[in-house]
Amino acid sequence: MKIIVTKEKAIKLIMLIAASTSVFIVLLIFLFLGKEAAPFIIKPGLSELLGARWVPVSFQKESFGILPLLTGSLLVTAIATLIAVPVGVCGAVYISEVAGSGERNFLKPFIELLAGIPSVVIGFFGLTVLAPVVKAVFGLQTGLNALTGALLLALMAIPTIVSISEDAVRSVPKSYKEASLALGASRLETILRVTTPAALPGVLAASMLGMGRVIGETMAVMMVTGNAAQITASPLDSVRTMTATIAAEMGEVAFRSDHYRALFSVGIVLLLLTFTFNIIAQKVLKKHNGA
Repeated sequence: MKIIVTKEKAIKLIMLIAASTSVFIVLLIFLFLGKEAAPFIIKPGLSELLGARWVPVSFQKESFGILPLLTGSLLVTAIATLIAVPVGVCGAVYISEVAGSGERNFLKPFIELLAGIPSVVIGFFGLTVLAPVVKAVFGLQTGLNALTGALLLALMAIPTIVSISEDAVRSVPKSYKEASLALGASRLETILRVTTPAALPGVLAASMLGMGRVIGETMAVMMVTGNAAQITASPLDSVRTMTATIAAEMGEVAFRSDHYRALFSVGIVLLLLTFTFNIIAQKVLKKHNGA
């Protein structure tokens, strides 16, 4: 009996350590970023970081204002989300509830294969195919803008949303659908008013995961958004995201210079933004699961 109790305690301890490892790693990341960014936050200070100009290399005065990068990231993410979530959820409902078995067996592996394409390959596609199309359709001087980046990010997020949402929709008990049909509801009404609401927690989780990929994507947006650090609300203007800025400049920056510290400050803002987004997502999921 004592041996069994000892084994149970050992297993609980191992599971506790395993569960705490990710938390410990996240704390270490926060500490590392804070250590590297703290000197910049002290001097020149938060007022410099919250400025409206990002000019890290200048013969006159360098500026490290994060607002152009923040607005660029939010603009691209918002547009990509508005495109990817409706398309992804509708695609999942179609595959699960409307498509035949042969069509389903073709579409789902194809969509999951799309999720495995490297982001740099999708970036090349956007640079050579999508950007010229956007340029021609809107009569622009260049197709490298926020809209092109958002379309690419939506393309990258849709497979994740479709795959997880489809599993959630298929997991809805058949008794729900049969009861709805027995009460005289049409197939479309059953899908819209019974099946989809019942699968809402899984659909929300899929949407959050897709948006998470959009927020953290680097290569694709760096290749097609134009990389112009400006504050704008127009999707047809060139923008620069926080992830693209870190990726493009960290390799050439002087070690522990103001520019170096500013990039770590950008990393902290990006991490806090992602962390806040995940907390909101968890609260939304908990609310719907509780309901």
